[in-house]
Amino acid sequence: MQAQIGAVTFLVRDYDEAIAFFTQALRFSLVEDSALGDGKRWVLVAPPGGAGVRLLLARAANPEQLAAVGRQAGGRVFLFLHTDDFARDHQAMKQHGVRFAEEPRHEAYGTVAVFEDLYGNKWDLLQLKR
Repeated sequence: MQAQIGAVTFLVRDYDEAIAFFTQALRFSLVEDSALGDGKRWVLVAPPGGAGVRLLLARAANPEQLAAVGRQAGGRVFLFLHTDDFARDHQAMKQHGVRFAEEPRHEAYGTVAVFEDLYGNKWDLLQLKR
């Protein structure tokens, strides 16, 4: 068997604000934005270069889902955004208002810094050593 995860659901408050954040601040591509009826949309974004898992931006539909927006991993780092040029992407993200929770640090595995998305979910920006 050969399998891979194609997409991960990412809860959002609003489709358009989430699309703007991912496509502008993180330079993701908008892969698909299709109306499903009743105000629902199928919105997929992918990291630059199209490699890796896509995010399905899903608007919170009830109070329980709304409460999970920004806390999808219970306050832990939720996703790991790998880059081939940490300095370039770190600078570009900061210029687009992305808030980093720490200064970049050099670890045995590479260069990393924790940042927050528009809702407060924590991510690692990570350039692995080769």
